[in-house]
Amino acid sequence: MPHTDSLPDAGLLARLPAALAAARQAPAYATHLAGLDPATVTDRAALARLPVLRKGEMPARQRESLPFGGFVPGPAGAFPRLFTSPGPIFEPQRAGEDPWGGAPALAAAGFQAGEVVLNTFGYHLTPGGFIFDSAARALGCAVIPAGPGNTEQQLDLIEAYRPAGYVGTPDFLKVLLDAGAKAGRDVSSLVKALVSGAAFPASLQAEFAQRGIAARQAYATADVGFIAYETPDEPGLLVSDGLILEIVRPGTGDPVPEGEVGEIVVTVPDLDRPLIRYALGDLTAALPGGRRIRGWMGRADQAAKVKGMFVRPEQVAEIARRHPELGRLCLVVTRADEADVMTLKAESATTDAALAEALAETLRAVTKLRGTVALVAPGSLPNDGKVIADERPVG
Repeated sequence: MPHTDSLPDAGLLARLPAALAAARQAPAYATHLAGLDPATVTDRAALARLPVLRKGEMPARQRESLPFGGFVPGPAGAFPRLFTSPGPIFEPQRAGEDPWGGAPALAAAGFQAGEVVLNTFGYHLTPGGFIFDSAARALGCAVIPAGPGNTEQQLDLIEAYRPAGYVGTPDFLKVLLDAGAKAGRDVSSLVKALVSGAAFPASLQAEFAQRGIAARQAYATADVGFIAYETPDEPGLLVSDGLILEIVRPGTGDPVPEGEVGEIVVTVPDLDRPLIRYALGDLTAALPGGRRIRGWMGRADQAAKVKGMFVRPEQVAEIARRHPELGRLCLVVTRADEADVMTLKAESATTDAALAEALAETLRAVTKLRGTVALVAPGSLPNDGKVIADERPVG
C-alpha cells in the first residue's frame, strides 16, 4: 500500500457532519456538543470552534457511566472486541479488516504480503497486539502472536518460522537481539521492524541498522489507532489518512501556527465510534506542508501543585488571552527558602514596568497565587510546548 503526502482533508471534512450527528446519539456527546448544527461543520475553522474532549478525563467520565462514559453511540455488544487500557480506559474495537489503520504504516516500513511477522505486543485485555496483528494480516502477512516476554521461546519461534519482520517496542527488540547473540541463536531472518510504545532514539535506530534491521517507528494509541508513522528517507512522521490532526496550544483548543509545539488533537469521523477533537495529552509540531509531524515531543499534561493548589495549562492560556500583546508564556515553579516560588516568563516587545505589574495581577487573579513576572525578548523562550516548567528538586 503506497503512502502519500497529499492532503485528504476534503474527504474527511465531508464526512464530519454525519460523524457529528452520529456522535450526538451518545448521551455524553449530546451534552458535550449541545447546540451544534452538524451541517455547519465542514472545514477546519468550524471544527476548531468545537470543544475538545480530553483523554485524561475519560477514566473519571467512564466511572460515572460504565463502560464508555456515554461517548459511544452503540451498545458494547455491537463491537467485535472490548478492551481496557491503563487509566483504566474502556475501549471498543471498530469494525473492519484494519480497524486501527496500520497497514499503510507497515507497508511504509517495508513489510510485504507473504512475509512472516513476529508480533510482540500484548494480546491480553489491551488492544496493542490486535492493532498490529490486524494491520499485518490486512497487508497479507502471516503473524506469530508472540506477545511480550518469554525471550527463550521467542528465539525458538524466530528460528522455526524465520520471520522477516518484527513489531513491538524497540526495547524488546534489543533484548531479543542481545539474547540471541549471547546464546548463539540464529535471528538473521529479522531484517525489518516497525516499533512503537516507547522512545526510539536515533542511536538505537542506528544500532539496529548495524545489525541488519531497518527499523521504523509509528505513533499509535489504543483509542485512535495509527496516528502517524515513519516513511523512508523523509523527515518526521506522516499523519495517517483516516483522521484529522490538529496541534493546539496546551490547555486550549486553539490551533497553533505551523512549526509551533502544541498538543495533539485528533478527530476520527467514524460513524460507529466517532472521536471529535480528542486531546491526547501528547506534544508535537507540524512540519512544513501540514501532513507531517515531528513525532512525540513530551506530555502536555503539565499541572503542578504550588503551595497546595494546582496550577494548570488552561490557566496560563487564560493569562495569554487577557494579554494578546505577549508572545510565548512559561510559568516556572522553583523553591526558595523552603517555599514554592512562581515566576511567569513572558515574551514581550517592551519591558514596561506597568505591563509587568498588570501581568502579575492577572497571574494572581487567575491562579489565586502570587508570583513574579519576567519580561523576556520575543523568541527567547524555547519552542517546546511547555507552559508550566516545574523545576523544583525531586526528593
